[in-house]
Amino acid sequence: MKGKEVSFLNRLKQLHALPLLPVKDRELSPIAGNCEEASAGESFFLVALSGGADSVALLRALIALGYHVEAAHCNFHLRGKESDRDEMFCNNLCEELGIRLHVAHFDTIAFATLRKVSIEMAARELRYRWFTQLAKDTGAAGVCIAHHSDDQVETILLNLLRGTGIKGLLGMQRRNGIFLRPLLGVSRQEILEYLHAIGQNYVTDSTNLDDDVQRNKLRLDVIPLLEKITPAAKQNILRMADNLGDAENVVNHSVEVARKGATRHCNGGEAYALKEVLAYTSPRLLFWDILSDHSFNRTQIEEILLSCENGKDGDDDKMRSNGKMWINEKNVAIISNDVLYVYPREEWNAPLSSFRIPEVGLYILSNGKIRVSIDEKSTSFIRPSKNVNIATLDSDGIVFPLTIRPVLAGDRFTPFGMKGSKLVNDYLKDKKIAPLERHRQLIVTDAHGDILWLVGRTIDERWRMRATTNRVMTLSVV
Repeated sequence: MKGKEVSFLNRLKQLHALPLLPVKDRELSPIAGNCEEASAGESFFLVALSGGADSVALLRALIALGYHVEAAHCNFHLRGKESDRDEMFCNNLCEELGIRLHVAHFDTIAFATLRKVSIEMAARELRYRWFTQLAKDTGAAGVCIAHHSDDQVETILLNLLRGTGIKGLLGMQRRNGIFLRPLLGVSRQEILEYLHAIGQNYVTDSTNLDDDVQRNKLRLDVIPLLEKITPAAKQNILRMADNLGDAENVVNHSVEVARKGATRHCNGGEAYALKEVLAYTSPRLLFWDILSDHSFNRTQIEEILLSCENGKDGDDDKMRSNGKMWINEKNVAIISNDVLYVYPREEWNAPLSSFRIPEVGLYILSNGKIRVSIDEKSTSFIRPSKNVNIATLDSDGIVFPLTIRPVLAGDRFTPFGMKGSKLVNDYLKDKKIAPLERHRQLIVTDAHGDILWLVGRTIDERWRMRATTNRVMTLSVV
């Protein structure tokens, strides 16, 4: 059976499935000889080890090829004694092989309930979050996952059933950040033959034999049926994914150019000119590229696209949706003034507080300082400042204490140079101020609640300096 072992290892090398990083046995893994980092002998990889055939084969193959590895096992406590059996098997295997094993325990059901997601999604999130942190803590060069070509076929079919685009039809990537899939080019059968050749046992997850789960329905029912129709069904599906890779490269380049062209400056987030997004050959594709990067789901992306397309012929209210907002766990998307804005949710939700100013003086705020002074105009002629962070006001009639606070719905003022009053939010929208800046806009009011200053923008016309002004109040923020 030695030939099967050598054949499997040679196949991995031929596929260039393994990272080009230093190994102990340069002869067994000649691809490492091309690595500029060959002298960095301390580099190592984490191997996600479940105890099943795939991950055990991956661990044994990496060791045989001379890579320095450590194993990482997740106990999700979903299968009672079976879960503990798997952990014990991994522990015994790593002891036999003389490698370090990292173990994490998760209350997966509680996490799924808290996040309102399926058990499978919860386990996935917990697993990858822990792997990422473990790699960071240990300094690992990457995390090797034991997905193989049969998994790839299942993933492509699942994505197809969900109505995927080109990216989904490509399946899993061989490399995705710190995560690597060295076995993606080999089949489950080759893996089993390799384990048999080296006399290595493994554990079997009973859920793999349970066809209630979508993936297992494909594995046990659908794919065997496809192979009855076309014996080379799996190979053809993989070939299709490879062929689409070139098409995706072309599309990605086109989308990247269009996205850069539509990008506008935005403090604290991202902004895209809708006129240019909608002018692209496929607006839907560009919206997907922008919004899926920020964790928006299919329903939200379609709603945003519809909001824009409904108004592209001139119906401004429909298109802009009056600042309609879409929110997910991480981000906020807003349409305003022909621009799509995307902000981190934590930035949008950052608390804003009010601050009372009882008299003239210097005050320390949470994000800066404000100085309030009053001068007699007769002794010191003061010109209105052109600095937007300084406001010069007619002090007569202004009553302390002042308050600096966020804008509230219904706040009205008389903009500088105008006669009638206007809602502060309408004024900011008309000035095309970005949503986050509007959301975080501060105003200064007096004891009567009258607005004196939109901080950093404009003063209220009622408090402008005039020839009759006797005393000048100066407000400045730094």
